[in-house]
Amino acid sequence: MSNSVLVIDDSIYMRSLIKDALSGKGFEIVGEAADGESAIELSLELQPDLITLDNVLPDMMGLEILKELREEGLDSKVIMISAVGQQTVVNKGLALGAADYVVKPFTADKLLEIANKVMLD
Repeated sequence: MSNSVLVIDDSIYMRSLIKDALSGKGFEIVGEAADGESAIELSLELQPDLITLDNVLPDMMGLEILKELREEGLDSKVIMISAVGQQTVVNKGLALGAADYVVKPFTADKLLEIANKVMLD
């Protein structure tokens, strides 16, 4: 059985990279969002097993989205994705319940490896 994934990123290129990395490799992409508002709506509606969450979206930060999802009781595994690898941001994400953190640029293999590891935890 494959794990359902919601891909949240404002970049079409990043969304397709993530989809290509995970699709058919034990993961099924069930939705995608390009902004925080639709990210929260879709997360709560779809209740995916895994969410890949870009930290910088046009309308809000990924950390805010993660905080709101946890407050709503959503227990999907979340992998934060960001070009910002600052330790404070990483630590905040992990403190809010992110399962892992990937810094851009990353390879498809690296993302798949992390996604598999997160789903086993």
